[in-house]
Formats: sequence, structure tokens, C-alpha cells
Amino acid sequence: MSSPPQITHMSAAAYRVPLESPVSTSFGRMFDRPAVFLRVEASDGAFGWGEVFANWPAAGAEHRVRLLERDIAPLVLGQPADMPQEVTASLMAATHIRALQCGEPGPFAQVIAGLDIALWDMAARRAGLPLRRVLSDTARDSVPVYASGIQIDAAERLIAGARAQGIAAFKLKVGFDADRDPRLLAEIRRSLAAHEDLACDANQGWSADQALQFLGRLEAQDLLWLEEPIIADAPDACWARIAAATPIPLAAGENIAGLAAFEAVIAAGHIRVFQPDVAKWGGLSGCRKVAQAATAAGHRYCPHFLGGGIGLIASAELLAAVGGTGLLELDVNPNPLREDVLPDGLPLSDGLWQCSAAPGLGIETLPPSLDRFQTATAEISA
Repeated sequence: MSSPPQITHMSAAAYRVPLESPVSTSFGRMFDRPAVFLRVEASDGAFGWGEVFANWPAAGAEHRVRLLERDIAPLVLGQPADMPQEVTASLMAATHIRALQCGEPGPFAQVIAGLDIALWDMAARRAGLPLRRVLSDTARDSVPVYASGIQIDAAERLIAGARAQGIAAFKLKVGFDADRDPRLLAEIRRSLAAHEDLACDANQGWSADQALQFLGRLEAQDLLWLEEPIIADAPDACWARIAAATPIPLAAGENIAGLAAFEAVIAAGHIRVFQPDVAKWGGLSGCRKVAQAATAAGHRYCPHFLGGGIGLIASAELLAAVGGTGLLELDVNPNPLREDVLPDGLPLSDGLWQCSAAPGLGIETLPPSLDRFQTATAEISA
């Protein structure tokens, strides 16, 4: 019996695209759009692409590349290249003490998540199947999209652009002005067509009392969801207070890490829309378990993603595999690290993301046009 293929080579690169207008949230501003893409190769010639979360902190992208190069790569090279879940679990265990030692569990989990995506991409390429078909033989070929990254002051313009692509659900950023936000939200809500939906995201911007005050000022209580009204690790009682005060579903998940933590939140029942991020924790292995548990409990799985094209495709493939009533998050602000990576541009038709029939994630190489945005690179071989 021949031995299984082993991981023999990895490469990674950090990218930054300058922004004319910063992206503002309730907790900070992004002055460029970063991304970290990585490629994993195996002894049998197979390869796979992954993406690592890099939005925060400001210098996070370059740090993730060096973390892969100096700390994690020696643990990865020589590992089986056909066992994504096992390799991911092994890496999380092997890096646990290192992450504790430096107080950086997030960066370690994020790099491992990117590696997990790459190993699943590789597995699907070996099978000659789209990634979603490896994850589930009942996977769909399209998923509905909602428009994200909409600054409340630019909502009219950005919603019009999304609507022109057939998108009928939109998410606004709030948490800036306690008096102005509800008024603007009401105006925008009234401007939508009957079949269109609106969600909002406070990015952990309020206390429980402030969130309740915001809800009390809302003209309508028919939003798709209210995302992260309070800090993600707030006591369960705070989430319970807010959930009891409104019919609007509460959403969270991008800032939750670990299957046990997700299972506890699912069991509590206060959050009804779950948004784990495949590039931030768990990769496809972990986020699939969360998505399955959330949908089995009657909740909605809507993957969080605000990065480059590789992670966006992975999010779409996982949503198509899991099923349910979830929507794919699509940032409507221009980003060549997203659009230029997609082989044929944004695959939208009537508000649906049309999944590719190509093996894996459908990405063969990154376009040379991205080279001008590179800020750090690494090449690691066994």
C-alpha cells in the first residue's frame, strides 16, 4: 500500500489595496483592504488555495504571513495532505501552548483556518469535484446574496448598485449616532420595495442598555437581523435581555471561536443567525460543524466574510453544502483582492451567487495584477 501524499510546500502573501474613503465601523476605521492568500502543495502534485483573516489589527496581514512561515509551517510540512479535519485538529492542539504563551489565540487560529481551506480545496481537486460536492452530495449550485459593507451615509448609492445586480437584501452599519442612526434607518427602510429586506450591524458598539435604547427608537421591527449589538463575549444575561425585547433576530458569530463556545450559544437560544467566518476560526472543518448544529437547532447560518476572493468562494461553497435559508455576505465596496481573484468576475444572476462547476474552489492561479499590492511573501518547503 502506497503512503498518503504529504504536504511539501507552502507559499503565502499579504496584500493591501489603498482606499480613497476609509471603511468605518463603530470600533475603528480601515484605511486599506488587506488579504492573506496561501497555497499548499503536496507530494503527489496536488495543490490548494486558502485565505487567512487579516482585517485587524492594522498590521495583521504581514504578521500572519510571518506566523505561518516561522511558527506554523514546521508543524505542517510532512503532514498528510488528504486529511483536512485531522490536520486542522492536530495543528490547533500543537499550537495551543504557543498561542497562550504570546496571548495570540486569534492569529494562530486564523492561519490554521486558511490552511484548512487550502487542504479542502486540494481534496476536492483530487476528487475532480467542486468543493461543495465534497462537503455534501446534496449541495446546491447557487445561494442567495445580501449586500454588506454599506455605510449608512452612503446607503442610497450603495443599495442602488446592489439592487442593479438583483440583490434584494442589504445590511447597514450602525452604532455611530444614537439619535441619527434610527432616523436614517427608518428613511432607508421606507425607501425599499416590498420584497426587499434590511439588516443592520452595530459591530459590538453598544452596551445592553444602549442597544435597548436603539431598539426603542426604531420605527419598524421587521429587520432581517440586528448583528452584534453588544460585545461578543458579553454575559449571556445581556444577550437574553436584548432578545426578549425585540422580535428582530440577533446575529453573531464572527467573533466567537471554538466549537464548544458555539454550541453553548446555540443552546442558549438568544442568537438566531449564526455567522462564523471560515478564514477567522475553524476553516471549513470547524464552520461546517457550527453551521450544521445551528441549522439543526432551527437557526439560520449566514457566513460572515469581508475579505478577498478565495475566502468568499469558500464561504459560498460551504453555504451551498449546508443548505438552509442562509444568505451569503457580499461586500459591495470595490476590492480587486476579491474581484480580480474570481476567474470570471462576480458570478451573480438575479441576486444569486452561481457556484462554479470547476474542481475545488475553481482558482488555478492568482492574476499578476495583484502583485503591485503585495507587502510580504513567504515560501516554505520541506
